[in-house]
Amino acid sequence: MATKAELIDAVAASAGVSKGDAERTIGAFFDHVTTATKKDKIAWPGFGSFSQTKRAARTGRNPQTGAPVKIAASVAMKFTPSATLKTTLNPRKKK
Repeated sequence: MATKAELIDAVAASAGVSKGDAERTIGAFFDHVTTATKKDKIAWPGFGSFSQTKRAARTGRNPQTGAPVKIAASVAMKFTPSATLKTTLNPRKKK
């Protein structure tokens, strides 16, 4: 797993920009994706798409006592990888 600092270092080195520029750019990307997915799906061809999904309210259980607990409805971010990304991560083995 890469930390935020490691990601910023790698992007800065790869793009040939300062770490500050890389951090601002990555931050702006995540801010935009977060804001835009409230309205619509965001797709990056060859990588995947970001969208929101709604979770219904449900009843869970407290693991310590077993007592029922109400879990409120919520909205979550969903990422769906593209076919290109799936193929890159899972290359077919030659027989």
